[in-house]
Amino acid sequence: MTYQDSLDFLYPLHRFGIKPGLDRVRSLLDLHGSPQKRLGLVVHIAGTNGKGSVAAALASIFQASGKKCALYTSPHLVDFTERIRINGRQIPRECVAHYCSLFSDAVIAGKATFFEATTAIAFAWFADEGVDVSIIETGMGGRLDATNVVDSTYAVITTIALDHTDWLGETLALIAAEKAAIIKKGSNVFSAVSQPEAQSEIEQMAKRCNAPLFFTGKDSLCTLSSVEPGMVELALTTAMHHYPSLKAPLTGSFHASNISLAVLVAEHAGIAPEHITSGLEGLLQTGYRARLELIGRHPALFLDVSHNPAGMRETVNALCSFRHHYRRRYVLLGLASDKDARAIIRELLRLDCTFVLVNIPSERSVPAETLCRLCQEEGGKATVCTTGREGLAHLLAQAHDDDMILVTGSFYLAGDLLAASR
Repeated sequence: MTYQDSLDFLYPLHRFGIKPGLDRVRSLLDLHGSPQKRLGLVVHIAGTNGKGSVAAALASIFQASGKKCALYTSPHLVDFTERIRINGRQIPRECVAHYCSLFSDAVIAGKATFFEATTAIAFAWFADEGVDVSIIETGMGGRLDATNVVDSTYAVITTIALDHTDWLGETLALIAAEKAAIIKKGSNVFSAVSQPEAQSEIEQMAKRCNAPLFFTGKDSLCTLSSVEPGMVELALTTAMHHYPSLKAPLTGSFHASNISLAVLVAEHAGIAPEHITSGLEGLLQTGYRARLELIGRHPALFLDVSHNPAGMRETVNALCSFRHHYRRRYVLLGLASDKDARAIIRELLRLDCTFVLVNIPSERSVPAETLCRLCQEEGGKATVCTTGREGLAHLLAQAHDDDMILVTGSFYLAGDLLAASR
C-alpha cells in the first residue's frame, strides 16, 4: 500500500460506525505481538472535556525531561498522521502504509472500525520505536473504548459532562462509571472531576482496583495569576512542590485544572520541577491546535473545537473575561447532528455576538439554515453562509481591527479552515 492507498482503506471503515468492544482491537494487536504491552509507562486519559490539553501538556513535559514520548489523540484536524506522534513528530506516511498493509486483511475479516484500526497502527509503531512513555487519549467513553486494552500506570479522568449520552448514559454518574473503567489494578488515578455523583463512581472503581486516587483541588491548590489571549499563568502548590509561576500558551482559566492534573501526574512519575515548567511552556510543540487558539490579532481570530454545552460554557467564560478588549464579537458556528445545538447557541449568546452559521464538511452536519433558525428563536442575530471558508471570508471582510471572531463547534470546521490556510 501507498499512504493514499491506506487512507482510501481506512476512511471507509467509518461505515461500521461506533462498535464498542475490545475483542476486535485485541485480535488486530495479537498479529503484532501485543504491542499494547510494550508502550513503556502508560498514561491513559479519559473525560468529557480537557483530554487534549492534558495529553499535550504531559507529552511536552515528559519530552522536556528527556523521555521518548508517544502521543495518541483524536480526531485529526488536517492530516491523519496528526493522531500518532513521538516527541512531536507525526508518524511517517510510509509507516502508516506499512502497518495498514499488515493489519488490512484482519480488519476486513473482523469488520474492525476506523478507530480500532488506527489504534492498532499507533500502538504497533510506538512499540516498534521503543518509546519510554505513551500518552493515550480515549476516543469516547472508556470501558469499551479501543484504547482500553492498555494496562496504565496512570489513569487520568479530566471532567465529566453530558455528551455522547446515547452511548455512555444519560446521567453524570453513568458517564463517570464508563470513563472510570480505564482504572486498572496497579493504576494511579488522577482526576479533575468535581461533581459528587461523578466523583463517587471514580472513588468506587479506584477502591475496587486498590488504586491510589488524587483530585485537583484536594491534592493541589491553584491560583490564577494572569489570563490573556494565548497565555495563562498560575501558581500551583502540591504535596511535593510549590510552583510560583507556571505558564502555558493556552487561552482560558478553565485550563488551570488541566495544568494541575498534568503537573500532579508528572510529579508522581518523578519529573523534576524545571522540566515541568519548561514542558508546559513548550506545549504547542506537541501539535496541540484549535483549542481556543489565537491564530490572528487584527481582528482577533480564535479557532476552537468545543462541541458540547459544557465545553462551550468554558470557552465563553474564557472569552468573557477579556471581551472588553473587543468592540464587536462574531461567531462562526457549525455543528454535527448529534450535538445539543440549542444549548450550545445559548452559551454563545452570552458573548453578545453576531452569528454566521455554516455547514461543516461532514455528512452529519446540521444544515446551516437549521442553526440560523435556532439562533433566531433564541434571540440571536444570524446569517447563513454555505461553507466555513465562505463564512470566514465574509467575516474578515467586514470585521474591524478591534473586533473578535470565534470559529467553533466542530473539528471538521477547524480542520477545513486550517487546510485552507496552508
